Amino acid sequence: MKKKDLLNKTVEHIDIKKINAVDIVKAMQKMSFSARDLGNAAAIYDKMLKEKKCAVILTLAGSTSAAGCMQVYVDMVKNNMIDVIVATGASIVDMDFFEALGFKHYQGTPFIDDKLLRSLYIDRIYDTFIDEEQLQACDKTIKIIADSLPPRAYSSREFIRAMGKYLQQKAKKKDSLIQAAYEHDVPIFCPAFSDSSAGFGLVLHQQQYPENHVSIDSVKDFRELTEIKIKAGTTGLLMIGGGVPKNFAQDTVVCAEIMGKEVDMHKYAVQITVADVRDGACSSSTLKEANSWGKVDCACEQMVYAEATTVLPLLASYAYHQGSWKKRRKWQLAKIFNR
Repeated sequence: MKKKDLLNKTVEHIDIKKINAVDIVKAMQKMSFSARDLGNAAAIYDKMLKEKKCAVILTLAGSTSAAGCMQVYVDMVKNNMIDVIVATGASIVDMDFFEALGFKHYQGTPFIDDKLLRSLYIDRIYDTFIDEEQLQACDKTIKIIADSLPPRAYSSREFIRAMGKYLQQKAKKKDSLIQAAYEHDVPIFCPAFSDSSAGFGLVLHQQQYPENHVSIDSVKDFRELTEIKIKAGTTGLLMIGGGVPKNFAQDTVVCAEIMGKEVDMHKYAVQITVADVRDGACSSSTLKEANSWGKVDCACEQMVYAEATTVLPLLASYAYHQGSWKKRRKWQLAKIFNR
């Protein structure tokens, strides 16, 4: 078996603009179990979009972008349904930036010899395949961007903005999340930025310039994201998965208090996850638990226990076709750092 035999069926990203899920989600609101949870979550997200002074923060963990949801996030940015993104480095770099460079994710199978995949330089995400050689090209492109910047410590937001500027000029796929966010002044934060192709690229950069180089300041990330919370005031969270992005966004309330600023807890919160709550881990902590930490107001929250690719398109399609985004304020929160 050759590499081309396995990398021959690309993952196609779902288009929520072409699929109107309003009726099915409204029907789910009258059901029970996870269907009603999803219906409630969609209604809460729509409330976020309807409230004139509410900024919406998307947190993104896991591999939904590689699995076919990448266009969902792009459409949410383009249609003023998201104001800030906090994500894993893999979601932003290994998946979105990777495809913007012209590379693809491929439909595969978990029922395969992974030693064979390794011999062919194919990486596997459950049933999705990626060409490792193309990922290394992504690493090297990150190095090129780092080499072009003045040496200093950058927040991940600053560096990702530079990636957006690069894509505006050189992208092979124009419809990427990074480029859309850059063009619509939606800041993207990756608090664990180095845990991705960005990390490999920055290592190559620092190896070449050991004394005077670009680095990523995660504390600056935290301060900048907290400044956004302070500026926005009322906020809602739409959390896909858990992990560092979830906690990072929630912690801005506590950080603002430590900085001497009085802010409200996140007013709205939706989390889609399959994580179990019983191990006490952050990824699976419920939104009611976050209330005990002073992070999330539990008056308007919903946990949805489901694999995100099965329910996120329904939730996003519902909100898109409801059209509340058409009357929203354009926050353009990236502009607060243009000083």
